[in-house]
Amino acid sequence: MSSKPASAQHLRDLALLRRVRDRIDREYAQPLDVEALARGVNMSAGHLSRQFRQAYGESPYAYLMTRRIERAMALLRRGDLSVTEVCFEVGCASLGTFSTRFTELVGVPPSTYRAQAAQATAGMPSCVSKQVTRPIRNREAQVTGRS
Repeated sequence: MSSKPASAQHLRDLALLRRVRDRIDREYAQPLDVEALARGVNMSAGHLSRQFRQAYGESPYAYLMTRRIERAMALLRRGDLSVTEVCFEVGCASLGTFSTRFTELVGVPPSTYRAQAAQATAGMPSCVSKQVTRPIRNREAQVTGRS
């Protein structure tokens, strides 16, 4: 048995996973679910979820929510939209789910973030503020925060 066919299949799967990740990055504000993403690359939802987690360290849904929260953070820093408007603008259908996920990823509720972020990033170029304010999952913060 040769490893070449398995290696070629692995490379094809990675290319498909990259397409899924790119679609999430482009269409984060659209109603996306794992089944729709899987249909787009002719995989089962379970297989896509397993392979995506193995390749990127998180589920497709977690990746999608991280993209949505990153965009929400930028909109909240801008300050001209309410939290509810931002929620729907980034593709979330439930304000409760949005607030819960935002708080999990960022560490403060969206309304608190909106009040604090405008002052914290004042005068910073947008490319720097995006990097500085990127959400970090709580489990990651705990691991890296301890010495």
